[in-house]
Amino acid sequence: MGSSFHSTCSSWTKVVLFSLSLLGLCSATAIEVSYDQTAFIINGERRVILSGAVHFPRSTEKMWPQILQKAKDSGLDAIETYVFWDRHEPVKGKYDFKKNLNFVKFFKLVQEHGLYGIIRIGPYVCAEWNFGGLPLWLHKIPGIQVRTDNEPWKKEMQTFVTKIVTMCKEANLFASQGGPIILAQIENEYGNIMSGYGDAGKQYVKWCAEMALAQNIGVPWIMCQQNDAPSTVIQTCNGFYCDSFQPNGNNPKNPKVFTENWVGWFQKWGEKLPHRTAEDVAYSVARFFQNGGVLNNYYMFHGGTNFERTAGGPYITTSYDYDAPLNEYGTLNQPKYGHLKQLHAAIKSGEKIITSATRTETSVGNSVNLTTYTSSNGGKFCYLSNTDGSQDATVDLPNGGGKFFVPAWSVSILENCSKEIYNTAKVNTQTSLMVKKVDASSAHLTWEWMAENIEDTLSGKGTSTENLLLEQKDFTLDASDYLWYMTTVNINDTSSWQNATLQVVTMGHALYAYVNKNLVGSQFSQTGGNFTFEKPVSLTEGTNIITLLSVTVGLPNYGAKYDLIDTGIVDGPVKLIGKNSVSMDLTNNSWSYKTGLNGEAQRLRKGVWKSGSSNNLPVGKGMTWYKAKFNVPSGTDPVVLDLQGMGKGEAWVNGHGIGRYWPLNVAGSDGCSQTCDYRGAYQSSKCTYNCGNPTQRWYHVPRQYFSNKENILVLFEEVGGNPQNISFQTVSVGTVCANAYEGANLELSCEGGKMSKVEFASFGNPQGQCGSFQKGSSDASTSMSVVEKACAGKPACTLAVTKETFGAQQISGASGNSNTTNINRLAVQIAC
Repeated sequence: MGSSFHSTCSSWTKVVLFSLSLLGLCSATAIEVSYDQTAFIINGERRVILSGAVHFPRSTEKMWPQILQKAKDSGLDAIETYVFWDRHEPVKGKYDFKKNLNFVKFFKLVQEHGLYGIIRIGPYVCAEWNFGGLPLWLHKIPGIQVRTDNEPWKKEMQTFVTKIVTMCKEANLFASQGGPIILAQIENEYGNIMSGYGDAGKQYVKWCAEMALAQNIGVPWIMCQQNDAPSTVIQTCNGFYCDSFQPNGNNPKNPKVFTENWVGWFQKWGEKLPHRTAEDVAYSVARFFQNGGVLNNYYMFHGGTNFERTAGGPYITTSYDYDAPLNEYGTLNQPKYGHLKQLHAAIKSGEKIITSATRTETSVGNSVNLTTYTSSNGGKFCYLSNTDGSQDATVDLPNGGGKFFVPAWSVSILENCSKEIYNTAKVNTQTSLMVKKVDASSAHLTWEWMAENIEDTLSGKGTSTENLLLEQKDFTLDASDYLWYMTTVNINDTSSWQNATLQVVTMGHALYAYVNKNLVGSQFSQTGGNFTFEKPVSLTEGTNIITLLSVTVGLPNYGAKYDLIDTGIVDGPVKLIGKNSVSMDLTNNSWSYKTGLNGEAQRLRKGVWKSGSSNNLPVGKGMTWYKAKFNVPSGTDPVVLDLQGMGKGEAWVNGHGIGRYWPLNVAGSDGCSQTCDYRGAYQSSKCTYNCGNPTQRWYHVPRQYFSNKENILVLFEEVGGNPQNISFQTVSVGTVCANAYEGANLELSCEGGKMSKVEFASFGNPQGQCGSFQKGSSDASTSMSVVEKACAGKPACTLAVTKETFGAQQISGASGNSNTTNINRLAVQIAC
């Protein structure tokens, strides 16, 4: 039945094969994983799989259990993650699998929560991760060309893949060993850029599949975005929509797999925040399963944080929230989480039918299609979709199926093809409005400060010298964002150079220029690409020292041969342009080099720190270190660091890298809207918000980073800022709102707190939206009292949205038929 993968266990483990839901009871019992066009088959049970991406390094070990439990509670079957080569092998042959890099522990927790695992070994990951997850030391290997049919690359890639597979086998993580992992991925989205590698790329894909299969892991391998994937692996789809995707003909048994359903989009410095609605994500999932989908994986289910300098790009932000169902801090992003949870329950209610049934398609109106799954015993399960981006529809289903209202750009799921149990456009779950509260103990921090000591580099003293301009990442191996370039110029006649111009062509993302120890100017790329720096300089007779500081903000992570994209002032040219356009080319001068900051080398806390009153605190000065002790915010709510007022730099708490910060980088002031129309195809620029504000103001500080003793915050401020308004804040649900349709069961929760006050409640035809609800022409007089009795003073409550609950009579003009548009709704707003 399709392709089958099975490993033999010792005799005592073969007594019985448990279902995957019992994985936690016996990790030594083999699990057989196979597949065909309509199902994954796990120990003979035909399944559709709902999965979510959770990247273990983007959270902490103590966050993992709550994230996994919430994923489980939402109805997911599986957790998917990449493995990050650059973090696991930062130095060739020296591995790190400790703390939040302990992927073995992560997958064991996945199993303990009764979930499957999907491991995407790559080892190229993209993921908006620095350098796509590849370690920089690869560039030092003679003759290497990454991600192509190149022997040095294939040797290193195979060594790492084998290392990860061996660790998985030793921990019994593959399903064939009784573990949670049911799928593994080799390479990543290579088909998107394969043409850039020519025939060598095609040979490389074949080698990848052969190398992966030779690992003998006992579960299927997948390749995403690879139209010519060999028949031995499963070809899969990534995107906002994959309902029209069909696996290639190399293996007619391949199931339809949606490896990455992008629930939002990543964020770049200087851009507005993108938002993808709950309705549209649900639509993409329902359409996928309507058209024969077998596995949907949300990218991301929990996005998390790009700690330290792991953000790629260039210009990817520290937050990797991704508008995911679980937000950056691991709390529920409502209504997206709840709306998808209800979708999962609806899909699973038909799982046994859709995985072993015949499927028929019927057009029942303009852009309205009925998909009927019929099992051998007569059971039926239907999807009714309206793919029009603006026009609602009311249709009569054939054979007396009933009359249904289907909003534009929506899918209804019909139990027994006669009763609507879910519609993607009808959100019957709460919206949570989050609030940030300043922690009193950290509202006024006492600061110490220290100027970055740059006397050595301003004097031209480096650690090595070359007669050319070097490429930045090859020299630094990304040990720091900063690389100093230093040279000297002898001027005999100042008449031609008194009003000279320094011209630097750079592939870096920012540049600071000093002449004779004086800062002459700085410049940032608008998009993270190359630019030309030109500033007037004053040269003196004799020796002049030119010091250039090149800065990167995340290395490229995507594209054909992205690893060859230059950074820094490589090749220049660097010129001095004098009177009458006379020029002096310094490109092939003798250049000295130094990687990083002295403060970085001193492990952040060392050095001579100054203290005093706020009147003495240096503000608006670049190249400055700040340090403050603080008390841990009380409670258990997530903690963020508000860095409003700062410019650009990096932050550490107790030595843990919180990431790059850049509040000075403000999004454009136009193009945002208070509302977002979910209808029609989504793209990352469709629904944006946060216009005119810093791209990122708040930075997640996991509670695991705090100490019971002394807690220290360290900042390196690159361009100049004012730390006096910095504070630690807690994030919690401030208000819950909902506008649920009649017939729904509405679940409300403050997620950890209690619902203190019902601010609005109306059952009938309420108007407006959260924060501005108003009663309509129809309203049940008991609305407030019913909601107050059920919810006030409680951490959670459930309301049956029915006339019986509210004692309401038939609303004038509404039929009460849940299949039509004219039905009652319950609008509520509750303060937490």
